[in-house]
Amino acid sequence: MAITADMVKELRERTGAGMMDCKKALTEANGDMERAVQILRERGMAAAQKKAGRIAAEGIVESYIHGGGRIGVLVEVNCETDFVAKNDDFRAFAREIAMQIAAYAPKYVSRADVPEDVVAQEKAVYRQQALNEGKPEHVVDKIVDGRLNNFYKEVCLLEQPYIKDGDKTVEQLLNEHIAKIGEKIVIRRFVRYELGEGLEKRRDDFAQEVMRQAKGV
Repeated sequence: MAITADMVKELRERTGAGMMDCKKALTEANGDMERAVQILRERGMAAAQKKAGRIAAEGIVESYIHGGGRIGVLVEVNCETDFVAKNDDFRAFAREIAMQIAAYAPKYVSRADVPEDVVAQEKAVYRQQALNEGKPEHVVDKIVDGRLNNFYKEVCLLEQPYIKDGDKTVEQLLNEHIAKIGEKIVIRRFVRYELGEGLEKRRDDFAQEVMRQAKGV
């Protein structure tokens, strides 16, 4: 199948990959756009793994304030060089991550950051729930593992669905940017504040507001 410039442009807009990479992926996929997207995502993961051992000590602390000061986020995103730290694509990525945190309120960057006592407590709760539901003992462990994975998807930033594309995770978005920029990128830490958090008051759905703003709705 002939690969047109419009096809390459569409794939580039969807993935952020370079034009030559998009053309190669489309050629390999015989013009199948969805397969080409998958090829680029797989290559992004491979590129990310190759860069995993590098040191990322440069970067940016990005901020995002939503709703006239009702939600505030600070996130540190690291890269390898000061040159990339000043790159528009890198800064835009950091901004997206800050908005993601504002909308989805993760508690940890990855499952490796979840304290062992928190994991143990969640497992105990899920096990008791399964037993209370009358599940047989020999399937309880599988049920616990499944519910624990869902817990990670909720509280770990990298495992959450990306705010602008629920078909990919934040980790996949990260790997795509690593492949695109050509350096190791690390989301190191973040803090999220919500006005009146913990106080007895009416709660507005700030997350939905942030998501609408991020998607331009």
